Formats: sequence, structure tokens, C-alpha cells
Amino acid sequence: MQKVIRRIELEQSKGDTRQILRREWLATNGLGGYASGTISGSVTWRYHGLLIAAHPAPFGRMVMLNHMSESVCLPDGQKLQFCGEEPTQPEEQVSACHCIREFRLENQMPVWRYQVDGIILEKNIHLLYGQNTVHITFRLLSSEPARLDLRPSMHFRPHEQSVAEFMGEHYLLSIHGRHYEVSAGEDMPRLRMVLEGEETSFTHDGGSKREIYYIKEAERGYESRGQLWSPGYFTVNLRPQKEVTLIASTESWHTMLALNAAEALKFYHQRHHRLVSAAEPKAQQQPAAELVLAADQFIINPVGRVADAARAHAAGDEIRTVIAGYHWFTDWGRDTMISLEGLTLTTRRYTEAGWILRTFAHYVKDGLIPNMFPEGKNEGLYHTADASLWFFHAVNRYLECTGDRATLKLILPKLQEIADRHLKGTRFGIHVDPEDGLLAQGSPGYQLTWMDAKVEDWVVTPRRGKAVEINALWYNALMLMGRWMREEQGDKAALSYLEQAKRARESFNNRFWYAEGNYLYDLIEGEQGNDTACRPNQLLAISLPHPILEEQHWEPVLRVTRERLLTAVGLRSLSREHPDYKPKYFGDLRARDAAYHQGTVWAWLIGPFVDAWLKVYPKDKAGARKVLEGFLPHLDEACVGSISEIFDAEPPFTPRGCIAQAWSVAEVLRTWVKTAE
Repeated sequence: MQKVIRRIELEQSKGDTRQILRREWLATNGLGGYASGTISGSVTWRYHGLLIAAHPAPFGRMVMLNHMSESVCLPDGQKLQFCGEEPTQPEEQVSACHCIREFRLENQMPVWRYQVDGIILEKNIHLLYGQNTVHITFRLLSSEPARLDLRPSMHFRPHEQSVAEFMGEHYLLSIHGRHYEVSAGEDMPRLRMVLEGEETSFTHDGGSKREIYYIKEAERGYESRGQLWSPGYFTVNLRPQKEVTLIASTESWHTMLALNAAEALKFYHQRHHRLVSAAEPKAQQQPAAELVLAADQFIINPVGRVADAARAHAAGDEIRTVIAGYHWFTDWGRDTMISLEGLTLTTRRYTEAGWILRTFAHYVKDGLIPNMFPEGKNEGLYHTADASLWFFHAVNRYLECTGDRATLKLILPKLQEIADRHLKGTRFGIHVDPEDGLLAQGSPGYQLTWMDAKVEDWVVTPRRGKAVEINALWYNALMLMGRWMREEQGDKAALSYLEQAKRARESFNNRFWYAEGNYLYDLIEGEQGNDTACRPNQLLAISLPHPILEEQHWEPVLRVTRERLLTAVGLRSLSREHPDYKPKYFGDLRARDAAYHQGTVWAWLIGPFVDAWLKVYPKDKAGARKVLEGFLPHLDEACVGSISEIFDAEPPFTPRGCIAQAWSVAEVLRTWVKTAE
């Protein structure tokens, strides 16, 4: 069974963490839970850990197993450290590990090869799909037997909580034969551990605490010192070519031990092989195959929404949604709808695509789908003007791939509710202006478009008024609604939507064209009048299936965005000429949010750019493919094998934000397949 492999040779670096400290890995479990860290072995920020488990409300995702030090003892008594204790000072970060010779992903599973004084040890980490269970497996590749010592360390807390805060006053270790359980309070989830291998033992040394330093927390302006607690250490004999596995879980003993390590690993690779084999043929070779597997990490069963799951099951469905990004995002309506085609249709996961759409149709309220679901909550927040319009686009792409008229019939009343509420007016000032048929939005204290950075009362990119991409999406939604209503209910039912679309298009082309700049206003009738900022939002006026912009303006808009906004890893959110342009995204929260949409490069925007390119130059797939090639070297940095949320606006385009973002992966995968010859 062929594996999708990405290999990073580290022999020349001799394990120098200055070269590998900022490269990270990610493993997920299909529930929103994950494991993640640097490939150096160091824990550098609050989101790193070997098991971040996804729990129902009120807990949400919790860090349960933070770190594990690993050392090998030779028969002569010599002790070799492979993955050491966490550093307590910043300068220790660059000397934490000197023995990593190779890091690779096998079907997205992180694998390390260590070598010290003739001892060669290999380690892999994977989470069981659908469980909060992690397997950490070691194999001795050299010929001399040895003993492996493993010291797990933990700090139970929500993964967003400060590293300096504690949820429980103390930890308690319970031992039941070879089974070990750590608790931090009656109402808290428990961590269960067992070691599979020859002649295993555990030394309970009374529990110990160690202060560690989180370098990325310090860089981000947060509390950077925290404590990890360890109950003791495991010992197991290593035999050449034999495997030993530490299993850690918050599941019941019965569930976590239902599969042994060998069985779990076999099923892991079988599942990932099926994912690649089922995808579009053009997505079955590298690098697309790798992105197919990266896409899988975002499609989840939200375990906390028990009532929603019960409703779906009663209807013969399953509940599915999309994690917008790791580590800190939950599921966002906008991101889900933009990502749906790349994550589920390019990969031919049609059944799950239908589940996602039907799940979100259930959430429609006042003509809106949720903007996002807060961590550990069951109720969504609805403060968005574009997510509901992207819903139409996602439904359309799903129908074109599947022809699933049953789903259309089921959710068409919801789509009609969305369209009609926008026409009449709904929450947050979202309404169609009767004077020109354009969609306006805005409410004090809210940022409703995708450019949604807000710090306390400061809305960084105020776009109250009539935004260019909102009206492009609105026109596209009206045209789709007209077609679906005609197909399902006849011409009369479609007429009002098509008339609204015609009026919106006429007004848009009369009012949004900025002749002096030869591109589109980003916003009209804003708080400061018409906004001439050159932003990538205007591409949606071309790229959507029903483009609102007259064709004579397509090429000038594409040329301007190419010259001013296009980079090797996506599009700048603002052109360099603007006085608010920020070349770097760094610093504390206020500084970062000030730059978030003021120049910072967004990877997902490459999707609309490629779509617009192929509208203007339909025979130039090679030219479109060329703008995607800058993402290939990025697969070796940040989160290895995935694509970051954002990048600095100037070379070297340093990756920033979430290390793995759903719409980044989805849009690069989708357009990579679309531009294949």
C-alpha cells in the first residue's frame, strides 16, 4: 500500500533547533482534537501538546498530555537523551535536541529518526480517528538492545487558556495494575495511560513540577512561563526492530484499548490510502495527494453538539462541520462554505459535503448562518454578512458535482428564507437598499465582512456600507436562487429574484467602477465615503460563477490585482501604496490585528485569483498554475505538509497566524487540480 511521504533531511543541521524550531507538525482525530509541536521536540506555545482532546461543553478542547521526555539507557549504564526536558530559559530552546536526523510525514503521520552514539531510534505519533486517543510508538533500528525511559508531563487546561493558569489545585495518580490514570478534580476529564511493550514498569516518584518557557507566547505578548507536572516515568526494554507504544487517552479504558498499536496503525494507513484513492484522479499524485490528506484534518464531527447530532441521526444523517484552522479556530460558517469545494468535492467526499450543508441549513436564523461557534459552546454567533451568501455558492458547487436534487429540495426553503430576509432586512443592518438594489451592511461595534479584525472597540477595517465582495456574492446568490426556483417551482417563482439580480448588476457597474484607478472601489457609501483602497475583494466580481462585473473591466481588474497584490503565497490584503499598509504581521494582539487585513498575505485568495485568471485567459492553465508553485516550498515550513493562514506582505513572506488553515489548503488544492493539463 503506497504512502504519501514528505521527508525533511536534518543530517546537516545536526539537530540544531535554530533551523527546526519554527517547523511544526499536526495530527488530528476527526473530532477537533489534535496533537502538535515543533519537529525539534520543544513546546513553544500554549497549543502544543501530545494530546489536546475535544470534549463536550463546557470544556471544549483541552490540553491533557503536554510533553514527554525520552531517553535510552545502554547496557553499560550510559544514558542518551533523545527528547529532553522542556527549557526554562529562552537560550535553552536552541540546544534542546541535537540528535534528530530525519523528520518525515507518512500519510500525514509525523515520524522522527534519532541517532546518538550508534543508537538509532524511530518514533511516530498518531491519533485514532474518532477518539481522543494518541499512540506514541518507538522502534529500535540499531542492533544493540537498550532500555527506554519515558517521562510524561501535563498541565490540564483549555487549549486557549494562559499557560500560567491552572484548573485544578493538584493532580492525583491512580494505578490499577498496568493501567495509570491522572485526575485533577472530580468534574475534570481524566488522562489514562498504558505502555505496550516487553518488561514495562512505572516509577512513581511522588510527582514533580517543572517551570518551562514558551517562546512563542512571549513573542505574542502573552504570559510565557508555566508549570508542567509529571507523575513519574515509564521504563520498557527495547529490542531491535520491535515496537513499544505509549497509549494516552481521555476515553474509557474499554474504548482506548479496543485496538492494539499494530492494528491502529494499519487502520490509520488504510484510511488515508482510501482518501487519496477516492479523490479526483488529478489529485492523486504529489503534491495534490498530500493536500488531500491535509484537507482531511479540517473535516470533523463536533462532539460537543449532542442535540444537533441527535437531530441529524433521527433524520438518517450525520453532523459534520469544518474546523477553520489549527490551532485556535473552531468552525466558522464563512470558512466552511469557502472551503467546502476543495475539502470535500475535489476529494470526492460527497456524502460528507451533503452532511455539512444540511447541518448548516439547520442553523439558519433570521436569514443568516452562523459566523462561528465559540469554543466549548453549543450556540453559534451570527455576526457576519457574507457567510450566508457563500452558502449559496457552496450549495451550487455541490449540486454541480453530485446532482443531489433531494438535498436541494430539502434546503431550498432555507435558501429562500435567506434571500427574502436580505431583501426585507435582517440583523446587523444587513439589507437591500431599495434605491439601487445593492446590499448594504453594518452595525456599530461589529465587523461583518471577512476582513473582521477588531480590538476591543476598534474596528480595524471599517467596511460599513456596500462592500464590493458582498454585492458580488449577493448577485451570484440571486442568480442561483432564480435558477433553482425555476427548476423546482417554475418561471413565476424565479422572476422576482432574477429581476433583483438584474437591478443589482446595473447599479454595481454604474457605481463601483473607479475609473481613475482602473479597478473597483472596495466600498461605496462607507462612513468615509467611497473607499479607493486597492484590495483583493474585487476579484469576486469576476471569479464567481455569475460574475457581476461587466466583462470589459475583467482584464484591468486582474492586471491591477496581479501587479499590486499577488505574491508567491497568495494575495496581499492591501496594496503597498496605501498609507495603512503593514508589511509585517507580528507583535502583541493589537499590533497583529492592526496588520491582519492591511497588507498581510492571505493564501485562500489565490483561489479567486486563479478563477478570475481563467475567466480572462481561459486557455492559459499554465499561467494560472505558475502562481500556485510558490506554495510547494512552503509545505516544508511552518506546519509541514499543510498551508498557513497568512504570511508577511514582503519577502521572505514569513508564515504567520494559524499553522494550518482550511481555506488555504482547500483553495490551493482546488485550483491545483483545476489548472492541471
